[in-house]
Amino acid sequence: MCSVSPVLKRIDADLQNSIARWFTLLRIKSISTDPAYKDDCTLAANWLVDELNAMGFTATRRDTPGHPMVIAHNHDAGENVPHVLFYGHYDVQPVDPLELWDTPPFEPEIREVNGQKQVFARGAADDKGQLLTFVEACRAYMAVHGHLPLRISILFEGEEESGSPSLDEFLHDNADELRADFALVCDTNMYDAQTPAIDTMLRGMVYEELTITAASRDLHSGLYGGAAQNPIRVLSKILAGLHDDDGRITLPNFYDGVEELEPELAAAWQALNFDADAFLGAVGLSKPAGEVGYPAQQQIWSRPTCDVNGIIGGYTGAGAKTVIASQASAKVSFRLVGDQDPHAIRAAFRAYVQSCLPEDCTVEFTGYGADKAVSLPRDMPQILKAQKALSEEWNRDAVLKGIGGSIPIVGEFKRVLGMDSLLIGFGQDDDAIHSPNEKYNLTSFHKGIRSWARVLDALVG
Repeated sequence: MCSVSPVLKRIDADLQNSIARWFTLLRIKSISTDPAYKDDCTLAANWLVDELNAMGFTATRRDTPGHPMVIAHNHDAGENVPHVLFYGHYDVQPVDPLELWDTPPFEPEIREVNGQKQVFARGAADDKGQLLTFVEACRAYMAVHGHLPLRISILFEGEEESGSPSLDEFLHDNADELRADFALVCDTNMYDAQTPAIDTMLRGMVYEELTITAASRDLHSGLYGGAAQNPIRVLSKILAGLHDDDGRITLPNFYDGVEELEPELAAAWQALNFDADAFLGAVGLSKPAGEVGYPAQQQIWSRPTCDVNGIIGGYTGAGAKTVIASQASAKVSFRLVGDQDPHAIRAAFRAYVQSCLPEDCTVEFTGYGADKAVSLPRDMPQILKAQKALSEEWNRDAVLKGIGGSIPIVGEFKRVLGMDSLLIGFGQDDDAIHSPNEKYNLTSFHKGIRSWARVLDALVG
């Protein structure tokens, strides 16, 4: 184990150069969902390859049917230390609606808000700022000691924001090269602005789109209203029936594999003094709307959910148009916990919809993913080492917590490569990822780099 103190000094001294590199990457419009930005995604991949090679990694761009992967290795630390795979993604979400941005989304700007300096740009937090905290920690460590403390491989993806269509095949085809002792993922948040966190529970997901069709064309509601079946009404009734009055999901056997929180873990979470009023109040809400009998903290970390993410049907333009739509569609997502089977839940959802269809209606389904939840033992040695390192950097005990979101790559690493993942991130709940005016605190960036240097050093022992 090398001394980390000179590495931390190097990080502090080089911070302005780190920020400049960050801004260069942020200016690349690597929007993966829009084919118009295909060349920009390749440009971002090439920039990362060049930076990693200049640092001392062996880095290559690997083309896929979609956007490129970036693979890099540095094993100069030798065979007697752990081998880790770091994952991040260089692609970003679209910027719409553009008129809601205070500054151009691909022209990063530092602004002071509530006494904190923050960088505003698309991808500032998700995930360019996050992945560069790790890259810059490696850069400083190599500059000081000439090598890294661990054997490190890197996988940067360019399609995370568009469903990772090339990832599964890529992992299978390159499994021997990518397999390591465990993975490191920096795509999560801190507990609060001063308290670092490691996520040990990650919800899985099932995402479905359904389209109900009735008549062969849109109908005049004066000529056909009353006699003709209305698919919007059918869809509304189906969606409303997914929950009972207590917020529980009504699909048969939906809760198979869901266990109550262990008392010890429930007590540990309660001790965090999660402020549900402040959490909901920040977005203009006041009352938890999940399952009755569970506090908001458990509703978002350890309980399964069903949410309607979008409804489409009929006339939605300005003014009036008296029409009975031929079709109505909805997008529905389920967040899963414990040992819930995503494929069984998908089947149950489709069977429920089919059972609710009246005569003259048909339905088509499209599935967009089916991933199990991930749970790591809180006493996993790597977690305990990283927890101590984070606590030393932030002068606060690092929290072991759950996360309401889903990161499919974590499940893929476990399923394809047999690896657990250490989830450490430095984002904040108010970073507005996927929204206009996305930002990342300069403190998150600076101390994130310092944190990774400490974690890498701690993982050697």
